[in-house]
Amino acid sequence: MTTGLIYDDRFLEHDTGPGHPERPDRLRAIVSALQASGLWAQLNHLAFEPATATQLQRLHPQDYIDRVHDACVAGLPYIDVPDSAISEGSAEIAVLAAGGVLRATEAVMWGEVDNAFCAIRPPGHHAERDRSMGFCLFGNVALAAESLITDHGLERVAIVDFDVHHGNGTQHLLEHRGDILFVSVHEHPDHQYPGTGYEHETGIGDGEGATLNVPLPPGSDDTAYRAAFDQTILPKIDAFAPQFVLFSAGFDAGTADPLGGMRLSTDGFIEITRKVRGLADRHAQGRIVSVLEGGYDLDALATGVCGHVSVLMESGLGGTDILGG
Repeated sequence: MTTGLIYDDRFLEHDTGPGHPERPDRLRAIVSALQASGLWAQLNHLAFEPATATQLQRLHPQDYIDRVHDACVAGLPYIDVPDSAISEGSAEIAVLAAGGVLRATEAVMWGEVDNAFCAIRPPGHHAERDRSMGFCLFGNVALAAESLITDHGLERVAIVDFDVHHGNGTQHLLEHRGDILFVSVHEHPDHQYPGTGYEHETGIGDGEGATLNVPLPPGSDDTAYRAAFDQTILPKIDAFAPQFVLFSAGFDAGTADPLGGMRLSTDGFIEITRKVRGLADRHAQGRIVSVLEGGYDLDALATGVCGHVSVLMESGLGGTDILGG
């Protein structure tokens, strides 16, 4: 398999300040691990540009886009909530990150690469239409899903979010649509930020049934995640038969993560990736773009990403035993 990579050193310039968990060292750890493992040299490093105003406006109003820009230029320490720390260049970097994800989906659709991993920051799955939340400024994955429908003519796109936190932004940006399936498996909202993602949240209007939330109790391990995927998540995706799969790849469900309360191992992340990739091979010609979200223990993050990317790079998974172990 040919796997593309979206990465730029400019992502390190998004300065969240001392002690903030979403820090530049996260990407430094990922890059170092990919280089040490030999994966870095095997990846197809894709050139990309910032998202355009027109692309952002599909899901975010211009007054919000302007407000993010103005807050950064003014030197404000955060926007909307203290968690969403910003620096002078953060708006430009967030637009670059969104553009990178859009470029990755384009590269996969055009056959330049088979799939891609986006090592970007700031993350995006908590960003609401006109409000920043949880370190996120723009809805990177949601924008990519919308583009796959609008620009590339697909009829069904699936998003699989395995971050420990519910992807409230992605859900709310897309929950009225029936052509985009959003699946989020996360620590139960009774115990974890942002307090959304209950099982009864299944979409609205035309999108009723196209949102699947699978909240798991604190302390859930590989066995619990395996059951969730085999019994609930994979059958839902299989029935939807997506033509493209997007990962919101958060690695903060790992045992060592300081912000999560779960016990997923590196092998667990690998198994999730392999199971979903089997479905993508079956329904979507193997078309996957994975986008970094959370993960705040540097060693666990780096190891998890290497395992995840190594599965994307594997050849011949086939996908005939998608519900297997």
